[in-house]
Amino acid sequence: MFGQRPSLGISLQLRAVAIPFALVTVIAVQAVADPIPVDLELVLAVDISRSVDENEAWLQRQGYIRALTDPRLIAAIEGGAAGRIALTYVEWAARGQTHQTVGWRVIGDAKAASEFAELLSGQDIMRGHWTSQSGVIDLAISMLEYNNFAGTRRVIDISGDGPNNVGGNVTLARNRAVEKGITINGLAILSDQGGHLNLADLDVYYRDCVIGGPGAFVVVAQDFDAFAEAILRKLILEIAALEPALPRVILAANHGAAPRPFLQPQKYAPECDIGERLREQYIRRPPPPPGN
Repeated sequence: MFGQRPSLGISLQLRAVAIPFALVTVIAVQAVADPIPVDLELVLAVDISRSVDENEAWLQRQGYIRALTDPRLIAAIEGGAAGRIALTYVEWAARGQTHQTVGWRVIGDAKAASEFAELLSGQDIMRGHWTSQSGVIDLAISMLEYNNFAGTRRVIDISGDGPNNVGGNVTLARNRAVEKGITINGLAILSDQGGHLNLADLDVYYRDCVIGGPGAFVVVAQDFDAFAEAILRKLILEIAALEPALPRVILAANHGAAPRPFLQPQKYAPECDIGERLREQYIRRPPPPPGN
């Protein structure tokens, strides 16, 4: 349904034209590789950069595991037209510091969801430096373009506690995804650590600089302890394609229309390169006085 999306079947057919003697073998492979129809192709992209300590990384992981085994999530999946989604889980930090923790799997019932959660719980948590939403967006685009699913919707779900500070302009990456019909949703974690690269208005930053596409939205967790509840609500909204109407949710602007109002008082809107500028200040900060 996405005109520019590469097709595995077409690729194999072109090879068959170039190598006629392989035609029978290619046709057999193509029949096996027909795309699987699903309601949603969803990339869960989870921040494990330096600002996320070991306990916070564990809380994030447990939040997803808990959500995947929640009956309300299973009901949302089973209620779709196809009754199944395609799901993968990626941990990310700087560009190039990404790990597909659990590969693509079809989730259509509680058993499949529990198997995904079990696979996730058995994996070590990757750690990295810096924060590159742009890098994981570009990676997720490739993962959505070159898989073997035919989803009614395609979504990149990014959770994190800081702005993009390395690896390319995040708005350009966001625009590349939107141009391909991909929606990016966000879960902004308002960390209270007060670090050099933290951003008090991260929810606004996600709204203006990270999310995009049809129905895009941000869910806000006040801290890492609130992450589990926030991710469950967010996944249900994504899977059921519902219009968000929750406290602490910021909605994306419709393309060509005025931004929708906040569900909280208007806050300062940071520039989309704020993370890169904070990183530059951090790197250039003067050394501490001798003896400190």
